[in-house]
Amino acid sequence: MTTDILTIAAALSDQDLLTRLSALAGREREASVELVAHLAALDARPSLYLAQGYGSLHAYCMQPLRLSEDAASNRIAAARACRRFPVVLDLLASGELTLTSVRLLARHLTPENHQAVLAQAKRQTLKQIDLIVATLAPQPDARSLVRKLPTATLTAPPASAQVATTLPSQAPSTTPPPTPPRPIVRPTAPERYRVQFTIGEATHDKLRRLQALLRREIPDGDPGAIFDRAVTLLLAHVENRKLGVTVRPRSAPLIRRETDNEDIRTPLPHSRDVPRAVKRAVWKRDDGQCAFVSTTGRRCTERQFLEFHHVQAYARHGPATVDNISLRCRRHNQYEAELIFGPRDASTVRETAPRPY
Repeated sequence: MTTDILTIAAALSDQDLLTRLSALAGREREASVELVAHLAALDARPSLYLAQGYGSLHAYCMQPLRLSEDAASNRIAAARACRRFPVVLDLLASGELTLTSVRLLARHLTPENHQAVLAQAKRQTLKQIDLIVATLAPQPDARSLVRKLPTATLTAPPASAQVATTLPSQAPSTTPPPTPPRPIVRPTAPERYRVQFTIGEATHDKLRRLQALLRREIPDGDPGAIFDRAVTLLLAHVENRKLGVTVRPRSAPLIRRETDNEDIRTPLPHSRDVPRAVKRAVWKRDDGQCAFVSTTGRRCTERQFLEFHHVQAYARHGPATVDNISLRCRRHNQYEAELIFGPRDASTVRETAPRPY
């Protein structure tokens, strides 16, 4: 089928090819606008994709709809923008704005400025859109590099890490500064990753002190080796604090009492807190992933903002045992709570959200 389409397109005359392309582009814009409008409707009904086992609208777009990460991000941003400002749909349909332009502008639009900003952004290139964004949300002056990043070559071994350190620029900038680049974690070879980020002066000083103190263990002062040690120590600390992961873990929280010279150990009374031993077992069993499974048998793939969920609700005397505790992403934890107790009343929600794990 694809080969047939290619053959037909190749056989068109010059004018027919241009006419056909214009028509197809118009159809693609119409389809994109219709998709964005439907995503806006789905964004207003999160229980629909949550019930299907997807922890976010982004996951739903990428997996069953098979959109790329960038395509999903652009369309979701446009959907949320058009919910606030429906005129965005008209501009997308006419081709005066692109999905990428809308994504870049969306966070800066307000009821007061959206008409002027959208009018200014019509038919502008991404470079011109960047200038508009810089005007709406100016950033600090560009920073100058203190340490030059190593230049990668085909023959050089992949760097463990690249660290850019910065100091304030000496001369004031007369043009809007560019948006700072995102931190980079990118594979460069099998089991090798390039890591690049920017650190402040205080962190730079700490790095230099570590390099000096670790000269015997790390003679070349490789930031990648220091980063690995730091992450290893931090991970052990966080796992111990949040999951109770230790070298010699206790089996369960118990109360010890002495009666007639006998040491009797009894379980703690019913408590909302999940014992560390239970957390360790549940995290291992659920493999650090949301364990929600939809009615069609699909398990949620989220691994961020996980919470320990009572299968039988704590309010209904559900115990904090391995069998009754399961990992849930924040959205599915809330979704299952609403299935049991109904939609939550925003006026009764506590300000501090449950601590994620």
